[in-house]
Amino acid sequence: MIIHYANFVSSHTNISQCPTADKPEYAFIGRSNVGKSTLINMLTDRNKLAKVSQTPGKTQLINYFKINESWYLVDLPGYGYAKVSKTNRAKWQKMIRNYLTQRKNLLCIFVLIDSRIPPQPIDIDFINWLGELLIPFVIVYTKTDKLKPPEVINNIQTIETALLQHWDSLPQRFQTSSVKKTGRDEILKFIHQLNEGYDPIEDY
Repeated sequence: MIIHYANFVSSHTNISQCPTADKPEYAFIGRSNVGKSTLINMLTDRNKLAKVSQTPGKTQLINYFKINESWYLVDLPGYGYAKVSKTNRAKWQKMIRNYLTQRKNLLCIFVLIDSRIPPQPIDIDFINWLGELLIPFVIVYTKTDKLKPPEVINNIQTIETALLQHWDSLPQRFQTSSVKKTGRDEILKFIHQLNEGYDPIEDY
């Protein structure tokens, strides 16, 4: 897939405010500071489409980007950042839960996991929650350029061993590097294939 057009559309705090659900939609989410904005910019080949911040927890809204006038890429707030108030954290959790469970044209969640660190309970809990609700998702390992290849392989195996304590099998996984653009073609091909099977009349 070639990205001819990528543009910010709107930000929302409530699912009722989101754009009309007449296009396929893909949401990106992960623990704070996992490299989500950088990955979105890499996928769309736009350096400043999603705002990159050194401050974890910067994304606080449901951010919509329209791609090629035919589908939406949605940037969701990161989870697990401790330096926000309990009130705000509860609001974010409710907003994310409502979006993930009620948005009818949401075809897949891209769950981002930092390939450099050991399995994090919050990632495993979130993935298990998606599974319990039968919400389709894939796993995206980020920042693979920060380690040597054998270390990446070992870390991912450790993460997946932890996940397989709860799962019989895992969904599709992608290894990515925003620096080297690793995984870009594979993810865009995956999205293109889902778009091809999308029926807006049936699903809307």
